[in-house]
Amino acid sequence: MKKNFENSLKHVLIHEGGWADHPRDPGGATMKGVTLATFRRHFGEAKSKRALRNISDDQLRQIYRSGYWDRCRCDQLPSGVDYAVFDAAVNSGPGRSAKWLQAVIGAKQDGGIGPKTLLWLNNTTLF
Repeated sequence: MKKNFENSLKHVLIHEGGWADHPRDPGGATMKGVTLATFRRHFGEAKSKRALRNISDDQLRQIYRSGYWDRCRCDQLPSGVDYAVFDAAVNSGPGRSAKWLQAVIGAKQDGGIGPKTLLWLNNTTLF
């Protein structure tokens, strides 16, 4: 639902932690769940680890909104489902999150939440 992004983000960030840059972590430098690669995709290839470490709340919100919430069309999902899909997208990727939702509702698992998935969802009793 449109009104749920801020509250959902607040809950997701509880588990995303702070700064990490362990050499064995394939994600590399990460701040509040945002990798350096993701940060650079959104704000330019010249962005440094230092810039990532100092990511602003607005930059963080923009990444989570466009890269996960909007990509999974969470504004069009029922309350509760929106958060579950968003959280799964943050942790496992938007495509995988979409496939999990599609599996639950019996829709074709194509990894994208579009009109057909939304129609299936609206015609499915989840609870």
